[in-house]
Amino acid sequence: MNLGRLAILALLACGVLAGGAMFYLQVWGYYRTLPAQSTLQTGAGPLAITRFEGIDSDSSPLRYRACFNVAQAPDLPEAAAPTPLNAPFWFDCFDAPAIDADLAAGRARALVLETDAPWGFDRLMAIYPNGRAFVWPQVNACGQAHFDGERLPEGCTPPPAR
Repeated sequence: MNLGRLAILALLACGVLAGGAMFYLQVWGYYRTLPAQSTLQTGAGPLAITRFEGIDSDSSPLRYRACFNVAQAPDLPEAAAPTPLNAPFWFDCFDAPAIDADLAAGRARALVLETDAPWGFDRLMAIYPNGRAFVWPQVNACGQAHFDGERLPEGCTPPPAR
């Protein structure tokens, strides 16, 4: 084997290893499974829940996902333009396309669980008539304007100092 072929094989091997590492980090590496919880914080106070399953990551506020049951629907504001975000394939209790379809068809309602948690992101909850609920983060209007480098809309609190 000549030196050129060895160089090509070395480059291909490095590419495969880097790609594998990137896939691992995006799908598993930064996530952690959250411990069982009996309450979730909402804008209206604590919400009693059962059968909690959740994941989160310190690398991005967009990685939080939770699935649980509630005995009674909380009195929270309706969410405008809810868009469930995909979860890693291994977190199988959260099916974003199915939740999105159910919201569009009226089989579930979307509520704002918490605003600015953290700043610029709201936690939205899809809740079904049977009490099954799902939570994901979504960039709010203040966060979207700030992250796009635009002027903040009226009523936005200033972003926290870095």
